[in-house]
Amino acid sequence: MKNEAHARIKINELLREAGWRFFDDTNGKANILLENHVKITQKEIDAWGNDYEKTKNGSLDFLLVDSNNKPICVLEAKKEDLHPLAAKEQARKYAKTVDAQYVILSNGIVHYFWDVTKGNPKPIYKFPSPYEIGAIKDWNPDRNALASEKVAIDYIASIQMPDYAERPEWKGSIEASKDFIWTNGLRFLRHYQLSAIEHLQKAVANGKDRFLFEMATGTGKTLTSAAVIRLFLRTQNARRVLFLVDRLELEDQAWKAFTQYLKPDYSTFIYKEHRSDWHKADIVVTTIQSLMFNDKYRYDFSPTDFDLIISDESHRSISGNARAVFEYFHGYKLGLTATPRDYLKGVDPEKVKENDPREIERRMLRDTYSTFGCDGGDPTYRYSLLDGVKDGFLINPKVLDARTEITTQLLSDEGYAVVVPTEEGEETETFVSRDFEKKFFSEKTNGVFCQTFLENALRDPITKEIGKTIIFAVSQNHARKLTEILNEFAEQLYPGKYNSDFAVQVTSQVGDAQQMTINFTNNNLSGKTTWLEGYKSCKTRVCVTVGMMTTGYDCPDLLNICMMRPIFSPADFVQIKGRGTRKNTFEFKFKNELNEEEMKRHEKEVFKLFDFFANCEYFEEKFDYDEKLKLPKPKKGGGEGGGGGVDLDKYTTFQPDPLLSLSEQQIGYEGMKIDRMLFKKFEDRIKMDDMIKKHVELGNWEHVISHIQQEIFDKPEEYFNLEKLRKAAKIDRKVSIREVVEKIFGIIPKFKSKDELLEEEFDKFISIYPPEEDVNLRALKYFFKAYIVDQDIRKIISSKDFHALQTHPMLTISQFKEVAVKYRQVIPEYINDYVKLERFAA
Repeated sequence: MKNEAHARIKINELLREAGWRFFDDTNGKANILLENHVKITQKEIDAWGNDYEKTKNGSLDFLLVDSNNKPICVLEAKKEDLHPLAAKEQARKYAKTVDAQYVILSNGIVHYFWDVTKGNPKPIYKFPSPYEIGAIKDWNPDRNALASEKVAIDYIASIQMPDYAERPEWKGSIEASKDFIWTNGLRFLRHYQLSAIEHLQKAVANGKDRFLFEMATGTGKTLTSAAVIRLFLRTQNARRVLFLVDRLELEDQAWKAFTQYLKPDYSTFIYKEHRSDWHKADIVVTTIQSLMFNDKYRYDFSPTDFDLIISDESHRSISGNARAVFEYFHGYKLGLTATPRDYLKGVDPEKVKENDPREIERRMLRDTYSTFGCDGGDPTYRYSLLDGVKDGFLINPKVLDARTEITTQLLSDEGYAVVVPTEEGEETETFVSRDFEKKFFSEKTNGVFCQTFLENALRDPITKEIGKTIIFAVSQNHARKLTEILNEFAEQLYPGKYNSDFAVQVTSQVGDAQQMTINFTNNNLSGKTTWLEGYKSCKTRVCVTVGMMTTGYDCPDLLNICMMRPIFSPADFVQIKGRGTRKNTFEFKFKNELNEEEMKRHEKEVFKLFDFFANCEYFEEKFDYDEKLKLPKPKKGGGEGGGGGVDLDKYTTFQPDPLLSLSEQQIGYEGMKIDRMLFKKFEDRIKMDDMIKKHVELGNWEHVISHIQQEIFDKPEEYFNLEKLRKAAKIDRKVSIREVVEKIFGIIPKFKSKDELLEEEFDKFISIYPPEEDVNLRALKYFFKAYIVDQDIRKIISSKDFHALQTHPMLTISQFKEVAVKYRQVIPEYINDYVKLERFAA
């Protein structure tokens, strides 16, 4: 690893990158002065070296001035082995002397920005530009106006239709005007949504800048967000709003909602569709993955671009190092979550295994609440599922415990699956045990699950067929198996009724999967039901998915939800359960024997939640199931027989195939060709592909990556692959297909080196865990980098085999001891949970 850069070099670079000038040039006059208001000469810069403490004035302060040559910011520069916060009071005194409102504190490793008129210094990645400091200074939000703004139930409806109350169709109340409201899509705020906004206003009045709404799925967090956005924009407490989501489908959903609720007063853009003119919008919607990839947020945005940042399902969208995006921007911060912190109150951090998803989730949930100043677990406002049920807005589930002995055993002994969003927005299954799926999900076991569901599912109240259902599977392969079994069973039970359309697989690998979810909601997936002509329900009764239909998916007439997978994420559990909590009225118009039109109506009063893995017991803590189903048990001894026993041995025991043959192949010149022209040839190939260009513009990275893997990689004549391209481009680390394509189309200016990525990862870490003044920053940074790049060090720290550091060439025991005790644990946890170590492999 390279030696640490000198503080002087780093600080000078940061100043220049931010647009500050040591000397007059074509961009303008010098705006960096010494503390006695004289310009700096190159000779002085060369003479300083790395020791800012030996100048003629005892210490060196840079004075940053505005276009009128008036002091605006003091930069206090310290040596690397001195914490910059140690100079806080010294810098405040000097800033007061020269009448500068802002202070930058830096030692070349960590940097802080401070408005001395309010608050405390805050960690920053890069120095603010002259424009940004000017924008911060000119921005003067009015807290009193925000806190005192009257928000009524028609706060949104009055934008949608300002004269609604004067229309003849308006009957003077919401209850009396339901048809008028429905026809025009008017949205009125419910009492608890108004209460949430009132709690936020009180927090603002008390000087708070961060807020957290804990609201159950189905209670209208997006509508509440729209009201909050209008509140901030209307009172001029925000000039522009950033709305962060963690899934691609939620991006489009949020855009549609804000456009419906707030147009024409305010405009909403999706960032990926308006990369060149997003700044024209009042509200910018984007996925956190889009901003995180190659750290776009640091290059495409300034910290002052947004005055209100809202994180939807904040447990996910600002977890881990994604929180660095959140902290990058100045302004008010609002988090939205449906995940109560109590859902992990039973997790004992002393008992969970290393890298156990339960422990990762515990830390994520804890960090979410602390990020918004709610360390005690009390959000700014809370409206729970029970509150919604009590008030008549939501429906509670009837929970069925349908586990078997083998599910419980394998759940505890073998492992489990977790679903996480990738930078391309797709779902990835991660298994603690690589054999988990093949050992457990046999045809026989899946058959038992499907049979249990079919025998106990709620029926549609009109047709009496199986009610609309979502099944959550472990993986795409598991989803495919379940779909096949359900369709086979349906053909046996209802011959000729469904023709393999009873169940469909809805996962990211299936074409038009997103449209399928929409069709399921709109009751036209695979056409209309064949059970009753004219009834509005779809032919397909069951969607089998992994993670696509969790967050934000709205299908009110769902009657059954099946968890045929273990779930260890409280956010996933809450979202899955929340798919069924929405109310619905089943209606069917028909003509009776007298040719008179009649209407059948049935209200949805309950939905069934099938739990095959004791998920409810885990999250709800000793959950009292409404019904415990007896499933056939695996038969001991390997045979099937009395008592309905199921022989799982022949489906769960796998012997490795013997080695049938071994062959050698001499790789010819055409397959090993790596030269400086290879990348150029690949670049030309990609640019000429219209399909790739189209999907890059749309941001459909899953299609781009799949196309390159299937149609371009490992084909004659060049046999392109990532490793060849990496070597041809002289990149000292692994790269992704997306990164290569973004470089080709100019979305990113260059491939970052391994050390540049390490610097950026450390910057993110420091912004989330700012070190105290007594922390040795140089030792901290060295340990952080060494832990990432060296697998042996990670093993040593994990096993606590510290004596091995006595002879380790990269990290000695003395260097390790210089790391503050707190960070010896925090850094490994953070890196293992959130840093993609494969990026740093050579």
